[in-house]
Amino acid sequence: MADLAIVNCAQVVTLSGPARARTGAEMRELGIVRNGALLVRDGRIAKVGTRAEIERAASTDTEMVDAGGRIVLPGFVDAHTHPVFAGNRADEFDQRAEGATYAEIAARGGGIRSTVRQTRAASEADLLAAARRYRAWFLRGGTTTIEAKSGYGLTLDDELKILRAIRSLGAEGGLRVSPTFLGAHEVPDEYRGRRADYVRLVIDEMLPAVWREGLAESCDVFCEPSVFPVAQSREILEAACALGFRLRLHADQFSADEGSLLAAELGADTADHLEATTQCGWTALARAGVQPVLLPASAYCLGSGRYPAARQMIERGLAVTLATDFNPGSSPTASMPLVLSLAVTQMKMTCAEAITAATINGAYSLRRGNSVGSLDAGKLADFAIHDFADYRELAYFFGRETAWAVYIGGVRQTW
Repeated sequence: MADLAIVNCAQVVTLSGPARARTGAEMRELGIVRNGALLVRDGRIAKVGTRAEIERAASTDTEMVDAGGRIVLPGFVDAHTHPVFAGNRADEFDQRAEGATYAEIAARGGGIRSTVRQTRAASEADLLAAARRYRAWFLRGGTTTIEAKSGYGLTLDDELKILRAIRSLGAEGGLRVSPTFLGAHEVPDEYRGRRADYVRLVIDEMLPAVWREGLAESCDVFCEPSVFPVAQSREILEAACALGFRLRLHADQFSADEGSLLAAELGADTADHLEATTQCGWTALARAGVQPVLLPASAYCLGSGRYPAARQMIERGLAVTLATDFNPGSSPTASMPLVLSLAVTQMKMTCAEAITAATINGAYSLRRGNSVGSLDAGKLADFAIHDFADYRELAYFFGRETAWAVYIGGVRQTW
């Protein structure tokens, strides 16, 4: 493929820095090249510098793209999504507006179990077609990599169906995908009152089958006393770890510290949600080096008013990550720019910290920091040109699709 040069950039936000997730004051260091440009060769970043430097390095065959005074950022790395499902839960959105809580809706058979029923009835082809639509949503916001969870099947065959759709989505290109098995997302209707039996199904049948087919890199569990309590979450995750899965947890969304303490105990890659986490949980995560993945769009959509304590986590040296939690119930958004705005307005992160959390820290949470998340020479040329002149405008002008162009491996994407 021909070399590519992106020139006339108001800012090239490189995120260059140490080869690890960023913590503390490092999260404010974006490595901005003003009036910058970048050169792409063989699908990877070859050089970042001033326009003059890049034009000198370019050959006569280099394709030149004028960014028109816009900003260039690494593609967002959305480290927590549920992108394969059937139907939606707009009816529950109305119910919450009338005062019903998430727990009340779930107790009536709604919530995750509602989506499970719709997803079981859908074919793999139907699920893939829907996921392709959502892929376009991610791209329009400048996202180039997602972590994609199963969890809306809750039978062996249906979980495999979802994970195969996730595999197909990634194989098509247009979005890099890190697959996660989330069979322990909820106890399905047919196992109500028999949670221990469902845990055995996950451990004895689902996990081995998913591993044999190579359908997931990680295993996740929704660790809550009313869903999968600590003892059963630990049992599932230890079985997953023994097979070779990496570990992630839905932790402390509604109940304090049990999930975060388990994530720390097991050395999980991430603990996600953390709306209810206290100092006890923050300290344990920091000591264990577990990355918090914060999901402010979920708190926003549920109207809970309780957001994760991002400032305290950053002050304790945690490598905070931001993600959308895209799903049909509690966070039906694929917009990382919206998440940036919520992080700044509701969790009091600075714009720079939010950008770091949505790019390089997300990449390291998926163990992809050596290939994506920053615009360092040698990394994959996954980046977006956003229709702004300053990176802070990504969070400031919220509620719009911001990407003017998106490149994955140096190839411009369409949607």
